[in-house]
Amino acid sequence: MDNYKITTDETLRETVRHGNSSYPFAYYPEDIWQFDFHRVDWHWHHELEFLFVAKGTAICLVGTNKIKLHQGCGLFINSSILHRFEAQGSTFVPNIVFSPTLLAPESSLIYEKYISPVINSSIEYQIFNPHTAWQNHVLQLLSQVLALQETDENNELCTIQLLFKIWDIMTKHIDLASSSSDLYRFNHKQARLQTMMQYIHDHYTEEITLETIAASASISKSGALHIFQSGIHISPVAYLIQYRLAQAAEQLCTTQKSVSSIAEETGFASSGYFCRKFRQHYHMSPNEYRQKKT
Repeated sequence: MDNYKITTDETLRETVRHGNSSYPFAYYPEDIWQFDFHRVDWHWHHELEFLFVAKGTAICLVGTNKIKLHQGCGLFINSSILHRFEAQGSTFVPNIVFSPTLLAPESSLIYEKYISPVINSSIEYQIFNPHTAWQNHVLQLLSQVLALQETDENNELCTIQLLFKIWDIMTKHIDLASSSSDLYRFNHKQARLQTMMQYIHDHYTEEITLETIAASASISKSGALHIFQSGIHISPVAYLIQYRLAQAAEQLCTTQKSVSSIAEETGFASSGYFCRKFRQHYHMSPNEYRQKKT
């Protein structure tokens, strides 16, 4: 089976549309192991997400946290939260992604009273463990939602009914009293992270240093290091190298340019350094990668 990729824009927002305007809901029966490099890379979306680990163990990086989810567990990811999934073997994680407006239109009483407090809180995620009674109840309901998507074409009404039950249980047990200032600081950090990432995307062919990356967001070098490490668990310079390698890999697949030309055009000081970094990341040489992908 061909590998899968996740597509994002320059801010890491996922570009795929989940459902449509009349029914903003999508179901994805996915195996993380089938994605490139066995990971669903960093992304975010305004929609809410629920997933269930039906097989294997999923390593979930959500916001600033790293979570190991074993078979039988589930996860809720709040709106606009950066996340990434990894696997060390076949890991089947059917998931649903839907707009908060599926449950109620904005400005309605239901939305303002029950939906908005969650999506505007500082809660990034909620784990569902079968050993906790209320969480197990959510898992049972979530399993019914997932099963419906596989077995019944006319499932919209039952799906929404089950989602309301899940939402009702969840909002009765999660703590929404977190300080709004925490959310402000998180959004402020995410905005600066995305500013620096955008700078890298725009200038990766040039000579870039930690100092210039930090300056793009008007912060110190230590501040830039902290925001990258807490946000996506990698240093700014390491992210720069990974981005350059990804651009080089794309050129290897889509052009006939020489390896040395691609190395130069993607910002590497020498083709030798480029080849070493490429092999470290992709576990094969640039020419081997080209042969495999074309």
